[in-house]
Amino acid sequence: MSEVKLENISKHFNEVIAVDDFNLCIKDREFVVLVGPSGCGKTTTLRMIAGLETITDGNIYIGERLINRLPAKDRNIAMVFQNYALYPHMSVYQNMAFGLEQRKAPKEEIKTRVKEAAEILGIQDLMGRRPKQLSGGQRQRVAVGRAIVRKPEVFLFDEPLSNLDAKLRVQTRVELKKLHERLATTIVYVTHDQVEAMTMGDRIVVMKDGLIQQVGSPLELYNTPVNTFVAGFIGSPAMNFFEAELVRSGDLVNLQTQSFRIDLPPEKTAVIREYSEKKVVVGIRPEDLREAKEHVPGKTIQTTVEVVEPIGSEIYINVIAGEYPLTASVDRKTRVKPHQDFVLEPSLDYLHLFDTRNENALT
Repeated sequence: MSEVKLENISKHFNEVIAVDDFNLCIKDREFVVLVGPSGCGKTTTLRMIAGLETITDGNIYIGERLINRLPAKDRNIAMVFQNYALYPHMSVYQNMAFGLEQRKAPKEEIKTRVKEAAEILGIQDLMGRRPKQLSGGQRQRVAVGRAIVRKPEVFLFDEPLSNLDAKLRVQTRVELKKLHERLATTIVYVTHDQVEAMTMGDRIVVMKDGLIQQVGSPLELYNTPVNTFVAGFIGSPAMNFFEAELVRSGDLVNLQTQSFRIDLPPEKTAVIREYSEKKVVVGIRPEDLREAKEHVPGKTIQTTVEVVEPIGSEIYINVIAGEYPLTASVDRKTRVKPHQDFVLEPSLDYLHLFDTRNENALT
């Protein structure tokens, strides 16, 4: 079993708390992504699993083994680093074989494992080259191949695609997912790119300031974020936020800003009827703002277009609605220019409401 369990893990660097009370169970053969902004503690967590950082508090298990004090070399873990960490004076074959040679594996077994890994990654023709003769994508494959030959219980990836260009990142994401299915091994993957996280992970762990904010499948995080941080971090373009006053009229509730009003449907009204605060933070994703033919108070928002960003499959428009900037994603056939008036209709089924005090989700 390659289950990885982290119980109450903390890491302190003097007075700085890098990771605080981290609890997570990564299932056997699961692809879990740790995501968050720089400094959130995701790489520190990965390095603690690898044995490259000591743990301040808590326990880490691989299967039934407690590995807190186990040296990195004895954990049966393979790690792929951001800079690939290839030996420049060695050939591709020597780089891939080095770890097995250090473990005194038989030469024939080393040849077999390196050949199998090279075939999986399509780098059979590169065996005699040195790293400086390889492209970024080829170096990345060699680094992954070096990890594969060890046949570890757990793979750890620390932002392995960050040095690749945009097109190659997309291609390599697909290759890594296929590789996971083929190897059927547990993978813990660190990235700051939420698109990578959404497209690759079975589950995603969103971190901020050393704390877990939310754990769930990509669609769970996208559809039901637990707070404004997760809501704003997951999704591209980012979710729009604005403050609105709750105005109650009998059983009905609407959201009122200085410039527009949104009438809430009954299912949203029922959730916040007992909410004691007078204001909420409203979240709406750009793709949930549609073009409307005419302005209907309570149903649509009158805006002025500031910037138009055609990206081919759709158009992003940045607008001003009273005092609030909003971004909408509209059909690529939409005819729109800067400075013109533009009416948007929010999809109320996908409207998110958050507490103004703690920024936690209300709906």
